[in-house]
Amino acid sequence: MEIGMRRLLVIILVLVGVLVAVALLAPVLIPSDFLRDRLSAQSSERLGREVRLDGEVGLSILPRVQARAGQVSVANAEGFGEQPLAEMAEMRFTLALWPLLTRQIVIEEFVLVEPVIRLEQRGARNNWTFRETAAGAPAAPDGGFVRRPGALPFEASFGDVRIVDGALSYTADGETREVRDLDLQADLPSLDAPARLRGGFTADGEAIDFTLEAGSVRGLFEGARTPVALDLDSDMAEIAFDGALLESERFDYDGRADVSLALRRLARFLGSELPDGDGFRRFDADAEIAGRQGRITLSDAEIALDDIAAAGDLVINHGEGRPAVNAQLDIPALDLNPYLPAGGEDANSGAMEPWSDEPVDLGPLSLVDAAVDAAVGRLRVRDIEVTDVTLRAVLANGRLQADLEDFLLYGGRGSAVAVANTRSATPSFSLDAELDALDALPFLRAAANFERLEGLGSINLDLAASGASPAAIMDSISGQGGFSFEDGAIKGANLAQVVRTIQTAVETGELPSGFGERQQTDFTALAGTIAIENGLARNTDLLMLSPLLRVRGDGEVSLAEQRIDYRINPRAVGSLTGQGGDVDLQGLEVPIRIRGGFNDVSIGVDFEAVARDLVRARAGELIGGEAGQALGEGRSIEDVAAEALLDRLMGRDEDDASSETPGETEADTEPAAETDSEDPAIEVPGPARSILEGLLSGALGEEQPEETEEPPSDG
Repeated sequence: MEIGMRRLLVIILVLVGVLVAVALLAPVLIPSDFLRDRLSAQSSERLGREVRLDGEVGLSILPRVQARAGQVSVANAEGFGEQPLAEMAEMRFTLALWPLLTRQIVIEEFVLVEPVIRLEQRGARNNWTFRETAAGAPAAPDGGFVRRPGALPFEASFGDVRIVDGALSYTADGETREVRDLDLQADLPSLDAPARLRGGFTADGEAIDFTLEAGSVRGLFEGARTPVALDLDSDMAEIAFDGALLESERFDYDGRADVSLALRRLARFLGSELPDGDGFRRFDADAEIAGRQGRITLSDAEIALDDIAAAGDLVINHGEGRPAVNAQLDIPALDLNPYLPAGGEDANSGAMEPWSDEPVDLGPLSLVDAAVDAAVGRLRVRDIEVTDVTLRAVLANGRLQADLEDFLLYGGRGSAVAVANTRSATPSFSLDAELDALDALPFLRAAANFERLEGLGSINLDLAASGASPAAIMDSISGQGGFSFEDGAIKGANLAQVVRTIQTAVETGELPSGFGERQQTDFTALAGTIAIENGLARNTDLLMLSPLLRVRGDGEVSLAEQRIDYRINPRAVGSLTGQGGDVDLQGLEVPIRIRGGFNDVSIGVDFEAVARDLVRARAGELIGGEAGQALGEGRSIEDVAAEALLDRLMGRDEDDASSETPGETEADTEPAAETDSEDPAIEVPGPARSILEGLLSGALGEEQPEETEEPPSDG
């Protein structure tokens, strides 16, 4: 018995020795070409693609399993070109043998040297889907990975796991994105211990370094709650996240994130160019963050876009199509000037420049959809500032609508709706605004650099335009508006003084006094309407009321060509004596014309019309009575003479108008024809008018003093 046991033990030892010897000698005895062919054939059959091993192949079994292969390549899918799907200069793999007896996997080395992977998507087909799915790899219905319990039913540890100088390219719709200089180092002591992946790469010319830490690899794959931290550093983005993957099939997460983005550089990396200007430089956010499938939520967020700071909550829906953002924000100060197209005013000289023909880049409006509700403390657009704004902005498919409700504006209140629409080939714009009880001077100074009007009033505008450039927009702008101001003043002109000194101006041909920076015309009311069509604004009903004057105005302003042609007609309605005191100017109208380019406006007086009115006023004083009053009020000499002659023909004169013929009773007396100076004038044929003018001239000659000042010859 004892001898049998010894023999059995010897046999077992001999067998073990033989097996060890075979394991040690097999790599030497097996030709490398045979090994290469067998490995290539098995891999090709498994993957359904040709696998080539064109370099050296090495294999050893004891004391550990070691495999090495050079110049490895995996063929591309049919129809995706001749270049391999993947290739690498060398692959090294070392597996500890004895731990396998206790179902432990100890990978001492897994190194890929200079791997190159080329991924390509063509419609519904791609080149990385193989004939079979690797055993044990759970797949979601849509082909994505699903975290599930039991995904890693073994123990494992990893030693030297690296990728050295790798490259990856992805091509879709004719566009290729590339990753170069990929270096990765994994620290994986066990499936249940904290793990770390660190490395760097260059993506489309941008260098990116990162470190990713996880509480355990098993928890990450099996759907347990797993602490996670990420640090990413590059010139276009800095991201720090400290949180956890949640217990879920997908990679749901929550935590705290600190993000800083260089927007122009990032947009260029993503394939979009942001418009030139001072805006869209940087975005920063520090917030509690939660991610679910296709959805990111930022709460308790501190956000900054360039110099604009905000606080609130955001929800970002992503996945198919454009990202969609919903936000509720509190914004202390919002300056929109860096994001607006350049205006027509030169920043140095203050002069208006011609509108630019350069297209305005509205591409960013098509990058995302958004719905933003914001409480804005102070809003700045150009030089206009409003406060306490309730803002509702909706951006959908390239159309932005901003509703500004019940804001404070230069002592008054207002509301406005602005729209920018890029859905068609030619962008379109509109503005509907109501401004009430505002202080005109600071508002117009900010809105149009106009400092000639004081008063409290209201403005309404309903405008629309289209065009790709500022010049095209101003050339197409159309709509209507109105204004009304009370208890104010026109700065730069004393129109009453202009009327007082007009006699001297007629004689000298120079502008009357009353124009100057220190002059002004007070008014009780100023109102009018505006009609705009294709960049040309017209006003025909300007009316200004003051104790001594009535001022009417009409004309046009070409917004597109930056020119003005406007006429105002101040008329004395109170007792206003001319310089020297010899003429009562009540009823006299002085037409003043304002015209020229925005940078070269001239002011002139229609002296011919003024001279005629002066003659009429003087004639009215000389005639006296109702006829003189009619002349003074602006009735023509012909009409007044015709009415006077008609009265004579009908037997009326000033004495008969108030007496009765002796012997006639009141009932028998025919009432005299009443003449209202406001009635339309009686039309008199040309020859009769000439005779009447001659009679009137003779009558005037009897009343004139010996020496009179003759009006200009053209009067």
